[in-house]
Amino acid sequence: MDRVNAVQLFVRVVETCSFSKAAAELGITQPTATKAIAATEERLGVRLLHRSTRGVTPTEVGALYYEKCKVIERAIDEAEQLAVLRQGSIGGKLRLSTSVGFGRRILVPLVLRYMQAHPDLRIDISFDDRYVDLVEQGIDVAIRMGQMADSTLGARYLGVNPWVMVASPAYLAARGEPRTTAELVAHACIVYSSVQGDDRWRLLPAGAKLVSVPVDGPLRSNNLTTVLAGACAGLGLAILPWYVARESIAAGVVRPVLTDHALPAQEMHAVFPSPKLVPQKVIHFIDHLQQALAGEWWSRGA
Repeated sequence: MDRVNAVQLFVRVVETCSFSKAAAELGITQPTATKAIAATEERLGVRLLHRSTRGVTPTEVGALYYEKCKVIERAIDEAEQLAVLRQGSIGGKLRLSTSVGFGRRILVPLVLRYMQAHPDLRIDISFDDRYVDLVEQGIDVAIRMGQMADSTLGARYLGVNPWVMVASPAYLAARGEPRTTAELVAHACIVYSSVQGDDRWRLLPAGAKLVSVPVDGPLRSNNLTTVLAGACAGLGLAILPWYVARESIAAGVVRPVLTDHALPAQEMHAVFPSPKLVPQKVIHFIDHLQQALAGEWWSRGA
């Protein structure tokens, strides 16, 4: 029996004047209770209890030990109550992890509004396009794109992240606008090297099967802002998340291409370290994300 349980047992034995009653209250057998108290006395080198046929009473030292044990027991109760209250509160620190592009354009505005509604909450956001170990980094919630791999992590589905092919009007005027996937091989294509198959673009023509097209061009980057800048500068075609391209499309700097072809949309998930005993602040924040990302969130902007 560990020392915390031994303290609780000793308190119950003194207050009930009985090994059997204390054992019954704690859900253990009387022999287990008797052996545990004897082990405590042996460890301390003192007799804590007088045993007789009429019951159990503390010795002089045992009475002093009992008072200290009561203080310890109250402290344990207060600590457990604090943990329960903190678990259910929207306060303390919430550590988030997200990709650079999604974080800067979408998550940050949502977080700032959320913090205004919950002034007791402190938020720490990490931006990283690489895989982050939630447990190792102490992350409470991570936003991840793509299909979830089997794992011990908890996860909640947030929606989809659709992509769009774009090009600048100047590029299309100079090189022509592709009408089929076969024509893409003749075009300069800006490659986003993190997802979407790198230099193979996958498109779904209307009423046809998925097509995988090899592409090449003058610019390649693992940064979405760089890919968008290259498209705006007229360097070629690019495929981008709608939330990245939305403002440039609205301003006419680039425009959608091959609009009758669908690009695979990524699933979005809020991921957290464990599906069990999830803190209320995590549940509440993910609820906020689900509401904000409902419907065609990519066309609304932040």
